Amino acid sequence: MVLLCFGAGLAGVTSKSNTAAKQNSQKQLPHPTEPQPPNNSNMLFIVTLLVAGATSKTSCSAVITSSRLSPSNMNQYFHTSAARLKKRQQTEPPPRELDLLRYDMKDFWKSPKPALWLGFAGLIPFVAPPLFMGVTESYLPEFASIQLAYSVSIVSFLGGARWGYALPESSPAKPDWINLSNSVVPSLLAWVTMLMADSIVPAVTMVIMALGISLHYDLSLLPTYPNWFKALRAVLTIVAFFSLVGTLVAHGMYPEKKMFSE
Repeated sequence: MVLLCFGAGLAGVTSKSNTAAKQNSQKQLPHPTEPQPPNNSNMLFIVTLLVAGATSKTSCSAVITSSRLSPSNMNQYFHTSAARLKKRQQTEPPPRELDLLRYDMKDFWKSPKPALWLGFAGLIPFVAPPLFMGVTESYLPEFASIQLAYSVSIVSFLGGARWGYALPESSPAKPDWINLSNSVVPSLLAWVTMLMADSIVPAVTMVIMALGISLHYDLSLLPTYPNWFKALRAVLTIVAFFSLVGTLVAHGMYPEKKMFSE
């Protein structure tokens, strides 16, 4: 049994050396190569066959078949398997709730028609005063007061929307301290704005801050509003912001003119 295993191993080594010699001869090296010493893996292969034949627990064919997987092939197999397993574990990250430009703005035109019509109609008191001032090239304090009063009411309305969103039992938002207290902040800012109504510059500045804080709450508080509402809310707030800035520009650029003479 030992002799048979030794012969099989010797034949395998001889066939490997013949194959390597043929490959070297086909390459046509310019200089003759010196004979290489016996490989350590071949010697290990022969010793394995001798031990297996002596113990008689494993047949020669099983040993020869199992020895066909070289260490390099085994390393490549495990490396490939690990790479495949790693690729399978990679999953697409969930969409970010606060990514307004990528996700929310796509649903802008999915807004209900009543919300679109009422929302854009609600911009008229914001846009009309600075537009009229720009056409007449004069600052009209009456128009500025009208715009300021309307802005304060809108800020209070936006704060109350969060309160109403948290009241129904089926709502994802709960009437906890975070939701209810944040819904009160815009109303308090609107109240402070009305206390400064005699001076248009600090009053308009305060209402701009109130609109920005309210928009931040609507986009960041969890659970958030529907995507279409956040997109509509952002567009309307941007238009209102530039309208209020236009009033401040008219106040500093144009001469003041009274609409109604005393």
